[in-house]
Amino acid sequence: MKKKVILPMILTAACILSACGQSSAPAQESSAPSATPMPEETASLLSQSLPESGNTISVNSSESVSVIPDIAQIVYSVRSQAKEPADCQQKNSQSVSSVIELLKELGVSESSIRTSDYYMNPVYDYSGNTAKVTGYEAVISLTVSDLPIDGLDELLARSVQEGVNTIQSITYMASNYDESYKQALAKAVETAYEKAEVLASASGRNVGKAVKITETSGYSEARYEDNARTGMYSATAKQELMADTASISPGQIEVNASIVIEYELY
Repeated sequence: MKKKVILPMILTAACILSACGQSSAPAQESSAPSATPMPEETASLLSQSLPESGNTISVNSSESVSVIPDIAQIVYSVRSQAKEPADCQQKNSQSVSSVIELLKELGVSESSIRTSDYYMNPVYDYSGNTAKVTGYEAVISLTVSDLPIDGLDELLARSVQEGVNTIQSITYMASNYDESYKQALAKAVETAYEKAEVLASASGRNVGKAVKITETSGYSEARYEDNARTGMYSATAKQELMADTASISPGQIEVNASIVIEYELY
């Protein structure tokens, strides 16, 4: 009889424990934190600051500004010949020293004068069966910078008189290049916006603010070379070279600027 009483009690206790276990599970799930929704103001701000993909337009633009050059750089050289190398070098050095002294007398700063090249080579006579050395030739090249264009013709003519016999190059530049480049950039931005408006209007949209600007032009001093005088050489006919220096006309320089701008569309 005692065994029959114990079995029902065991079954009753097992059912109570099982029910307790099931009721505790939902309590654990409800303890997990819930996500806080984003405020409407924040979501609206993010949508304005981050345009949707395909909601922009990119245009490129190039503009230029014409400027009149006011400074020049000259590269010219002195050639000397002699039978002995020592005499050739001495003769050449004396001629170059005379040219440098002349430049200083004409107001050229010493910092604007530099020796850019020097060499001395034997001079050969090829009339016989074998080449024979008949002498030596020395050449010193001078680069003279920051020269005012006004009076440049006189400087060249007097340099030739003093011993210069080769004009390698004359390069014209503008001292106000930086300001001119800024003007070209501003014009390029205006043109880019006009192009964007035309494209947007044709597609039924409007142009918003610029979201990206890229400068694609190379920043370098505006310059061009007077190739008509490059390589002039007249050791025996200096009058012709001097006469040509009187026709210097620098013309104009084009300062170019190129950009790419990306605009929002709405």
